[in-house]
Amino acid sequence: DGQVYLARMLTYLDGIPMGKVKRHSLELMFDLGRKLGMLDESLQSFDHPALHRDFEWDLANGLNVIRENADSIDDEGFRELVKTFGKKIESRTLPQLPTLRKSTIYNDANEYNILLGGGEDIFSQNQSVTGFIDLGDVMFGYTVGDLAIAIAYAILDKPQPLSVAAEIVKGYHSAFPLTEGEISVLFDLVALRMCISACVTSKQQKSQPDNEYLVISQLPIRNTLPKWLDIHPRFAEAVFCYACGLVPFASSPHTVNWLRERTSSFAPILPIVSPLVLDLSVGSPLLHGDVNENAEPKLTCRINGLMEKAGTKVGIGQYDEARYIYTSPAFKTGDGPTDETRTVHLGIDLFAEPGTPIHAPLDGKVVAFNDNDAQQDYGPVIVFEHVMDDGDSFFTLYGHLSRESLDGLKVGKKIGKGEKFAEIGAAEVNGGWTPHLHFQVMVDLLELGCDFPGVAQPSQREVWLSLCPDPNLILGIPEEVFPERPPSKAKTLSARRERLGGNLSIAYRSPIKIVRGWMQYLFDDEGRKYIDAYNNVAHVGHCHPKVIEAAHQQISVLNTNTRYLHDNINRYAERLTSLMPEGLDVCYFVSSASEANELALRLARAYTKQKDMIVLEAAYHGNTTSLIDISPYKHNGPGGTGAPDWVHTVPIPDVFRGEYKVDDPQAGAKYAAHVKQAIDELQARGRGMAGFIAESLPSVGGQIVFPEGYLADVYRYVREAGGVCIADEVQTGFGRIGTHLWGFELQNVVPDIVVLGKPIGNGHPLAVVVTRREIAEAFDNGMEFFATYGGNPVACAVGLAVLDVLQEDDLQNNALRVGNQLLDGLKSFVGKYNMVADARGAGLFLGVEMVRDPATLEPAPSEAAFIAERLREHGILLGTDGPHHNVVKIRPPMPFNESDADFLLETLEKILTESF
Repeated sequence: DGQVYLARMLTYLDGIPMGKVKRHSLELMFDLGRKLGMLDESLQSFDHPALHRDFEWDLANGLNVIRENADSIDDEGFRELVKTFGKKIESRTLPQLPTLRKSTIYNDANEYNILLGGGEDIFSQNQSVTGFIDLGDVMFGYTVGDLAIAIAYAILDKPQPLSVAAEIVKGYHSAFPLTEGEISVLFDLVALRMCISACVTSKQQKSQPDNEYLVISQLPIRNTLPKWLDIHPRFAEAVFCYACGLVPFASSPHTVNWLRERTSSFAPILPIVSPLVLDLSVGSPLLHGDVNENAEPKLTCRINGLMEKAGTKVGIGQYDEARYIYTSPAFKTGDGPTDETRTVHLGIDLFAEPGTPIHAPLDGKVVAFNDNDAQQDYGPVIVFEHVMDDGDSFFTLYGHLSRESLDGLKVGKKIGKGEKFAEIGAAEVNGGWTPHLHFQVMVDLLELGCDFPGVAQPSQREVWLSLCPDPNLILGIPEEVFPERPPSKAKTLSARRERLGGNLSIAYRSPIKIVRGWMQYLFDDEGRKYIDAYNNVAHVGHCHPKVIEAAHQQISVLNTNTRYLHDNINRYAERLTSLMPEGLDVCYFVSSASEANELALRLARAYTKQKDMIVLEAAYHGNTTSLIDISPYKHNGPGGTGAPDWVHTVPIPDVFRGEYKVDDPQAGAKYAAHVKQAIDELQARGRGMAGFIAESLPSVGGQIVFPEGYLADVYRYVREAGGVCIADEVQTGFGRIGTHLWGFELQNVVPDIVVLGKPIGNGHPLAVVVTRREIAEAFDNGMEFFATYGGNPVACAVGLAVLDVLQEDDLQNNALRVGNQLLDGLKSFVGKYNMVADARGAGLFLGVEMVRDPATLEPAPSEAAFIAERLREHGILLGTDGPHHNVVKIRPPMPFNESDADFLLETLEKILTESF
C-alpha cells in the first residue's frame, strides 16, 4: 500500500535465564566471565555511528546519573550511601577513566539476559552460558564496563560477593586479557552500575509504579551494595589481580626483596634465644578439641609448660598457619552456612612473660595506636610506618601490648632502631589471650590502622600473604628452627594416589583433608568445621575426653596380648554380656568387624557341621575373602565374581521398593517365606545349612527397617532347619536406634551370635563376637583360636569407657529424641519434593531415598551423590548407599544434637529447592 514498515527479526537461543536458575556455581561464574570475554573480543572490530550515543546506562554517565537522580531514592540510608560513593568515585576513579580501552560492548549482562543450559550430568546441568539476549543497550563504551555490569548483577544477594566476582574475572581474563588499568577500576565500576540501576529505577518507578520489572533487582541491590562497599577497593583489586594470575599487591615483591637484603641488620625486637616453635594448627595436639579448654589460664599453662621443658623464654607462633583457636564463631566472615572462618595467621607470635620489653627493629613513625578493651584480636596495638630507600613505605603492627605501652604516644612520633617502645601485655588486657607479641608486616595499610586483621580466610590466603609478607624477614629466626610444613591438600592427594591402592576410594569429588575431630564435628586442614552426619564409628563422639583418657592411662602402663591374665578383658566381657539377652554370655575378642564376622561364620560351621549360608540381597559384612562371598553388594557388584554355591541370596525386606510394600500387614511373613523357600530347596538337594546372617537394620542395603515379624519368622525357619542366626550389629548396636540398645530388639528376637565392631571402640581397633555357650563349646574342638591383640588391655579400657559415656551422657535417649526430630523433618519432604520418595530409619540411623520419577521409582543415584556433594559445600558430611546408590544415609556420632538436625534439614531443603 505504499507504506514502509520497520521490522526487527530475532533468532531464538535455547536456554534458561540465569535469574530463573537458583544454583549459581563457581564453575558457572567462570563460564559467564569466559563467554563474556569471548563476546567482547569479537566486538573489538565492530563499530557503527549509532553506537556512539548519549545513554543513561553508559558507565561514563554514571556520576551524572547519581547527581541527577539519587534524591529519588526513598530509603534515606541507602540514598546517602549512593551519594557518598559518588563522591569517592569522582576523586578515586574518574581521573583514570580516560586511559581505559573503549569498544563496542553488550552493556546489559543482567541475570535475565544471560541464558544457561548444557550439562552432561546433574553437577553441570544449567551451569554454563548458552547465549546472551536483548541487545537494546549495546553501545560504544569502556570495554571493561561489560565485565563490571555482569559482576554487578551476578553478585546480588551472594553471601561472598568478592569470591563470585573473582571467578568471573578469572574466566573473562582467560578469554580476553584485562589491562592493569582496567583491573584497578573494576571494583568501583561494579558499584557504579548498581548505583546507576538504583537511581534510574527509582526515577522510573515514580512514573510507572505498577511496573514489576523495574523492581526485580532493586532489593538485591540494596542488600548487596553496602556489603560490596565494605570491601576495600585496593584489596578487591588485589583479589582480581590474583584471579588473573598477577601479583596481588604489586609492591609486595619489592618490599620482600628490600627486607630480605637487610634481615641481618635489623635490631632484635626482643631477645630470642633457643626459641620453641609452637604448633597451633588445626590438628595440633597442643590444643584441646573443646575450644573452651583452650581458654585462659589453661592454654597459658600448657604453653608455659612446654617452654619450661624446652628451657626457653620465648615461644614462636608461626606465620601462615591455619589455627584451631580461630575456628570459633567470633572469626566467621558472615552468618551464612558457606561463609568462611578467618583461620590463617598473618603474623608471627612471640610468646614471653608479660612485661617483656619490645624494641624497634628499624626506624619508623607511629601512624596508629589503640587501646580498646573490646578489641579481641589485638588488645593495645601500635602501627609504625617505615620508609624504604626509594621512598616507598611498608608498615609493622605490634599487638597484645601492655596498656602502659601507649603512654605518651601520638601519631607521627618517630621511633629509632633498637629503641624500646612497648612491653608485652598480660592476658586480662588482651582479650584473654596467652601473653605474647603479635608482630605483623603489611605492604598496604588499607586505611585500616589498628583494625587491620591478624587472620585471614583461607580462600583468599595468597592475596593476604602478598599483603602481609613473612615477618621473619625482620625477625631473622633461623629457618632450621621451624619444623617442616605439612603437605598441602594437593600434595597429600598426589602422594595417596602414588602409594595407595587405586580402589581405596576417596569421599567427594573435591576431597577434604580432615585433621581434627571433636564430638560430632570434623575440621579440615584450613579450619573449616563440618557437621559429621556420616561417621558412626566415632560412636560417642570424635576424641571424647573420657575415651582418650582411658586409652592413655592404660597404654602408659601395659598393652599386650591375651595370653596373659588381665582384668580389663574380664570386666568388659562381664559388662557387655550384662547388656545382652539372657543366654548370650560368651565373648570372643578381635580387632575389626571383618574379623568378627569371619569368626561368626566359623562358629556357625563348628556348631552345625554345615557350610551353607543364607544372606540378604545387597548385604555387606566385611572385606575378607569369605565375607565378600556372603556380601552380594560386593560379589554381585563391579569386580565381583558372583556367589559361591554355598551362599544363597534372598530378597531384602524393603517395604518401599521391594515386592511387598509397607501397607501390606503380612509383608514380614511374605519376605520371611523366601528364606523358608531357600531352606526347602537346600534340603531337597540333601544339604543342611550353617545359618542366616543379616544386619539387624541393613545399612548398605539402603538403611532398611525390617517389617514387623520378619526376623521372628526367619529365625524360627533357620533354627528348625538346624542353622544358627547371626545378627550383624556393627552399624546399629549400642543405642543408635534410640528405642533399644540393639537393633535386633526392634524385631523382638534373640540371635544365636551377635557381631559387634566399629562403634564398640569409638574407632579404636576392637570388635567382639557374643554367642551362646553351647556354640562356644562346639567351637572349642581342639584347634586353638587366638587373635593377637583382640581384647588387649587398651582396647578393653576404651570399650569400658564407651559404655560409661553412653550411660553418663544418655546418648541412647539423645538418639531417640534427635532422631525422631530429624525423621519427622525428612518425612515432611516426601511428596513436597518429587525426588524425595521415602524417609525411613530409627534413631540416628536414617535414610532418604531419591528417585527421578515418583510413579516408576526410577532411582536417582547421581542426584543423591549431588545432594551429598552440595551438603558438603554447606559444611555437612554424609554419604549415599543402597543397591542403586540412591539413598542418602545419615549416621552421625551419637552427640549429634537438635541444632545439628535443624541445620541439616534446613540445608537439605535449600538444596532441593534450588537444584531440582
